[in-house]
Amino acid sequence: MFNPTQAEVRRFFCSAHAKQQAGQPMEAIETLAGLWIAEHPEFHGDLADVEAALARAYAEGADQANPFLHLSMHLSISEQCSIDQPRGIRQAVELLAHRLGSLHEAHHAAMECLGRMLWEAQRAGRAPDGEAYVACVQRRATAD
Repeated sequence: MFNPTQAEVRRFFCSAHAKQQAGQPMEAIETLAGLWIAEHPEFHGDLADVEAALARAYAEGADQANPFLHLSMHLSISEQCSIDQPRGIRQAVELLAHRLGSLHEAHHAAMECLGRMLWEAQRAGRAPDGEAYVACVQRRATAD
């Protein structure tokens, strides 16, 4: 299982942004990251300076979101949908995207479910509950 450090994640996104800006060749995962980076111009400043990115602390509940966490969640949801793991997540996100009229907004809604699932698992000291996560996204997709 891939378990990068905080510094590795930050370097990855900063590198993907720099390559994208320079028009350099990118690996497939960097291209996917670049697509989500392009959707978030508010993060471009954070991604432009690797050393500042490595040094910065993002406080929980602060006014500005942690761009590295946010973009990592976009990548996670994209990968989950590509392999439909946990089972049913692809359809749930597609239905939510249709309901909201935006894949980007569907990801943001799914992030809330993903974050809740991870928080609950960590708090309880157990494995994440993929079924509960998918059910949460499905509820959002079918909400009135």
